[in-house]
Amino acid sequence: MADRRLQIFHAVATELSFTKAADMLFMTQPAVTAQIKQLEEHYNTRLFARGRGGISLTPAGALMLECARRIIGLSSEMDRRVGKLTDEIGGFLPVGASTTIGDFLLPRILGQFKLQYPKVKPSLTVANSGIIEMQVVEHTIDVGLIESPSHHAKLQTDVCCDDELQVICSPKFPLARHRELSPAQLLEHPYISRETGSGTREYTEDYLRQAGLNPASMQLVMELGGPEALNGVVETGLGFAIASRATVRKAQRTGDLVAIPLKPRLIRSLSIVYPRDNVKTRLVTAFLDFATLGLRHFSAG
Repeated sequence: MADRRLQIFHAVATELSFTKAADMLFMTQPAVTAQIKQLEEHYNTRLFARGRGGISLTPAGALMLECARRIIGLSSEMDRRVGKLTDEIGGFLPVGASTTIGDFLLPRILGQFKLQYPKVKPSLTVANSGIIEMQVVEHTIDVGLIESPSHHAKLQTDVCCDDELQVICSPKFPLARHRELSPAQLLEHPYISRETGSGTREYTEDYLRQAGLNPASMQLVMELGGPEALNGVVETGLGFAIASRATVRKAQRTGDLVAIPLKPRLIRSLSIVYPRDNVKTRLVTAFLDFATLGLRHFSAG
C-alpha cells in the first residue's frame, strides 16, 4: 500500500541506478525517471545528484530514503496483518535476493508465482547477501534469498537447496583440459574474484582455508561485482573464476565457457530468510513454499 512513487524512489536510491530500478520494478527507465521527477517537483528539491560516475543521493534524498524505509516497512506490516484477517493471497510482495539467485534463478520463479497468484505485486531487489539480510531486518523487504545461512538473531533461516561452485574459464584457458581440479592447482593461474561481501567469495575463501591454502596466495587480477561481469571477463581468457553452475549454463551451451568441478566438491546451501518476530501472512507463506520448490527443482536439474 505504500505510495508507488515512494517505492520507485526507494528502488532507485537503493540501487543508485535508474536502469537497475526499472528492471527490478518491471518498468521502463523513462517511466521511473518521470516518477522521480514528479517527486522532486512535489518537494521542490533535487533528490539525486547526477555525475559522470552515475547518481548519488543529495541530503534531501538521503533524508527521504531514511523515511521511505520506515514507511515501506510499516506498509508491509499493515499488508501482512490485514492479509491475515482477509485470508487472501494477494498484495505487495517485496523480495530481495543475492546476485546469483536474483540474476539467474529468482526471476523465473517470481514470474511463475505471479501467474499462479495474479493479485500479487512482486518487487525484486538484487544486492549482495549482507545487504539483503539487513533489508529483511529493517522490514523493507519481506523475504530474502541468500547464498548462505544467516546467523542474524532477528532472522529465521530455511535452507532450501544445494548449489555447486565450479571453476569456470575460457575453453582456450590452460585449466580447461582438466576433468576436475584440486585447490593447489589453482595457485598457478590468474584468478578473477567476486567482490568483498559476496556469498560466492566467502564460500570460496573458506574452501581454500579448509584445503590449507591462504586466499591471499591466489594470483588475483581483478574483482567484479556480479556474475554477468565475471563471466564476460573470464570469456576473454584473462583468468579463471569460481562461480555457481547456475550462472554459466547459457555460456556453456554456446561454448563460451567451460565449468570444471573442484576436488573435493564445493557445495553450498541456498537459503531463504525472513523476520522471526513477524507472523507470516498467507502471501508470504505461499511464496516461501513456492520459491523453495523452485530452487529445489534447480538443484536437482
